Amino acid sequence: MALSNITVLGLGTMGHGIAQAFASCGYRVRGFDESQPARNSTHSRIQKNLEQFVQFDLFASDQIAPTLERISVHDSIEAACEGADFVVEAVREDLAAKQALFQQLEKCTSATTVLASNSSSFCISDSGRNLKHPERALVTHWFNPPHIVPTVEIVPSPKTNEAVVQSVVKLHRDIGKLAIVIRKELTGFLVNRVQVAVMREVWDLIDQKVVSVEDLDAAIRGSMGFRLSALGPLRIHDFGGLDIGAAVYRNLCPEIRSNTDLPQVVDDIVKDGHYGFKNGEGFYSYQGNAAEAALKQRDERYLALLKLFYKQS
Repeated sequence: MALSNITVLGLGTMGHGIAQAFASCGYRVRGFDESQPARNSTHSRIQKNLEQFVQFDLFASDQIAPTLERISVHDSIEAACEGADFVVEAVREDLAAKQALFQQLEKCTSATTVLASNSSSFCISDSGRNLKHPERALVTHWFNPPHIVPTVEIVPSPKTNEAVVQSVVKLHRDIGKLAIVIRKELTGFLVNRVQVAVMREVWDLIDQKVVSVEDLDAAIRGSMGFRLSALGPLRIHDFGGLDIGAAVYRNLCPEIRSNTDLPQVVDDIVKDGHYGFKNGEGFYSYQGNAAEAALKQRDERYLALLKLFYKQS
């Protein structure tokens, strides 16, 4: 099953980067967003991303214009889905909204068009619950920023056709993504489950005032993060010795946070209306020029890691 005509629905934080990833590898991409400002700014945001790639020798400058030409932005879902072989939605993380969208997609795509959800938590059995053809639907979970982070989790349902799974894996590997098939539907899939387990302890340590925000980030970057990016958790444990790892696990598990309550420090921040980078305050402040500088630093660090990732692969 060849997938060549790509549609991306939702061109915000995730969607524009997904569109970029496909277009930069030669695919024609049709897009739609219900927000006119998002539609109008899609090309300029992607151009800025591509210029960063050029700075890190990850993209040829003479390919920026052709890449942008392969992306067309439309004023309706129906127009964006015209002729699509593969449709991926990157709309807000709202189950009812996703269910309604998938029902709409069945009316404006062929029965063989592959439908994908870039959900961070909802399984396709939930978001595509009302599909008449669930065998062509699955989750493709990208990570922010999607045009940089290599991994994409491919999560089929028990009803998804295996030929669809393999075609979607090939599609994403052909654009340089590390496509990993998750063979069981779990809320949050694989990576987010691990991330939330880490988040619970990290937020608890901040709540207990064990360490400053800055020092916690620095400590994890310079130890756990350093090793994880090079090896992954299971190989780290092999090198450290599973006997040692088992002993540490037994000693620490009774001591670490295990309840499901949101730590007070995070609850207070959110209740105060501070959501992080998106509105200027979180654990850190992102006011004025600080916001642009923080985003630039994030992407430059990610791109440096991406360059190393491809050199080692």
